[in-house]
Amino acid sequence: MTATQLFNPFLRFPLFVGLVLGVLSPAQVLAGKHVAKGAESAPDAIYHNYCSVCHGDRGDGRSRAQNSLNPPPRDFTSAGELSRDTMITIITHGKPSTAMVAWKTQLSAAEIEGVTDYIRKTFMVVALDPRLQRGKAVYAQNCIACHGPRGQGSNLPIGGSKPARDLASPQARAELTRERMVSSVTSGRPGTAMAGFGGRLPVADIEAVVDYVRSALMVPQTEISGTSAHAGRKGSPTPASAAKASGADMKQPMPNGLKGDAVAGGRFYMANCATCHGAKGDGKGPRAYFIMPKPRNFIDPTFRAGFNRPAIYAATSTGRLGTEMPAWSKVLSNQEIANVSEFVFQRFIAPGQKQAKTK
Repeated sequence: MTATQLFNPFLRFPLFVGLVLGVLSPAQVLAGKHVAKGAESAPDAIYHNYCSVCHGDRGDGRSRAQNSLNPPPRDFTSAGELSRDTMITIITHGKPSTAMVAWKTQLSAAEIEGVTDYIRKTFMVVALDPRLQRGKAVYAQNCIACHGPRGQGSNLPIGGSKPARDLASPQARAELTRERMVSSVTSGRPGTAMAGFGGRLPVADIEAVVDYVRSALMVPQTEISGTSAHAGRKGSPTPASAAKASGADMKQPMPNGLKGDAVAGGRFYMANCATCHGAKGDGKGPRAYFIMPKPRNFIDPTFRAGFNRPAIYAATSTGRLGTEMPAWSKVLSNQEIANVSEFVFQRFIAPGQKQAKTK
């Protein structure tokens, strides 16, 4: 059984209930599981498969297990006091009175050093850089009200203007250069609620907040070497290509020549997706009440306007960090992802629009 099967709530719901209720801790489950040498030795794969269940996909401790652990998992994004040597010691020998077990019998010394360095360069960049810490403070004082604590923006218009930009989206990562962002923060954006801060903030603070956003909020979904949760299967679209695909050309086919089977996809959707997204695709499934942020509402006009077949396929394949939406590429084939994507497209996005016949 893979780590994904263990911790994917859709596949192993009884175990997930045990985690949430505190009957089992992730550490207890993993303590007896040996990490196969040579199979998952890449640092990003080790973190994703064995650490993220407690520490979260973003290393901030916001995981499905966080409420069942006391003390809660370490938030690496604010752990600037942790030295590399201290982290290696804790991963090697565990930490008493916490759910952090010793990994010395499951990982080699090189693997422990590798995952330590991965955590530091991926999640602790801001915590270890005073200038980015300053940018974080500037963001909290001036930007968070509109763009949100994680850069997710707002679905509601602000002051009669367009909603605040979702800085964490693939589209933002594809379009926003550092220079453009510095210019926008300095001079504002005409036709939006984005005001210019050139007269209120020094240049150093403007550059610091832009670099903070780029370092902490615009981080792309993790690419797992060899066993990528987001692009691991050959031919899976990247977030950048998904951004281009989501230009609302509703006639675009599935990527890589795939043709989805909506009937088969419907069976999978009702068995695995409707619990969150709802049988009607309105994001009001029986589990939706317990989930934050709420599941995607497929029949929302904004979503319908921006998601075609390639974009739905990419979202299903890669999941979404910071939410309950898993990366289905870890457990489904490309064809199975195409099937459920085709069902979602035909049932909720563009009812009645069938796939073009292959010539």
